[in-house]
Amino acid sequence: MTTLYVTEPYSVIKKDGETLVINTPADEKRGKAARKVEVPTIKISEVVVMGDSTFTPQALAALLDQKVEITFLNIFGNFRGRVVPEDSKNSLIRLAQFRAHEDAARSFEFARQFVVGKLHNMKTLLLRSNRRLNDPLLAAAVESLHGIQEQAEKLECDSTPPADPGKPQKGTSWGSLQGLEGAGSAAYFDGFGRLVRGDAGLQFETRNRRPPRDPINALLSYGYSLLHHQCSSALQTTGLDPYIGFLHSSQYSKPALALDLMEEFRSPIVDSVVLTLVNNHILRADDFIEEMGAYRLKDAARRTFLEKFEERMNTTITHPVFKYQAAYRRCIELQARLVAKALSGEINAYIPFKVR
Repeated sequence: MTTLYVTEPYSVIKKDGETLVINTPADEKRGKAARKVEVPTIKISEVVVMGDSTFTPQALAALLDQKVEITFLNIFGNFRGRVVPEDSKNSLIRLAQFRAHEDAARSFEFARQFVVGKLHNMKTLLLRSNRRLNDPLLAAAVESLHGIQEQAEKLECDSTPPADPGKPQKGTSWGSLQGLEGAGSAAYFDGFGRLVRGDAGLQFETRNRRPPRDPINALLSYGYSLLHHQCSSALQTTGLDPYIGFLHSSQYSKPALALDLMEEFRSPIVDSVVLTLVNNHILRADDFIEEMGAYRLKDAARRTFLEKFEERMNTTITHPVFKYQAAYRRCIELQARLVAKALSGEINAYIPFKVR
């Protein structure tokens, strides 16, 4: 089972028996002939459409019957919308999720564990990379992240619930947690820039977005957008509401729990893919288009990114909690199920995903 990416604009997706047929029109300006691609529907777990393409009603019905989600993005990778199968019938787990959201202590504990997992995995990526580089500045960033993680692990919730978890809460445990997450991210991206060793035009100074103002940030934002949809899908499969979160504030149209869950997977999945593509010169500076100060990938380079992203999602590791082999895609779903187990009381607390 894999994700089908439809990247060519104005494609038409039809159903032919047990096969999905993607017809792509000719593009004389780019010198591309019309193409037809056939994929057995049984092999598809998700469809991601970039740009403007069309599904026939029969194709949509076949995918939904197979419980396949369809996500629509624009050419920059920004979310447009999703077509999803029937929601899980497990209303009890969503009621437990809503109760935990309103409970300051439980909400804080979930948020703290998401931050601990994120800090640990950022530290691990820098630590692994520095075994080869032996860079003292990277070693300092690792040491800083280690100290920040230890502080986060010791934090306890005070009695004051956050007025808005999305804003600084000075003088509270929530404020301390937000401060530690921010300090950890700053230390990590200072170190991350020293790992980028691609073309001269592919350098990284600081994390920026909306819009990404350099090619590396464009890759990170694009990858995080793809990862976000994987997390949303895993949560819905588990019966949880992706919009009711703990670390991120729950606001209109903001999938807070999906953003919570993806924090632990940013560095081991997306950041790893970006470094592989750039440092191995698979992507170069001329693979990007700059428009009004914002960068995006060219079509062929986008397909290369998607191939490497899928390769990483299908990479098998030993899950740190369950101790058996699982692909990263499966690990995301397992973490979503751990969230559900913690909410239902099957386990005492959520256990974050920590890579070795």
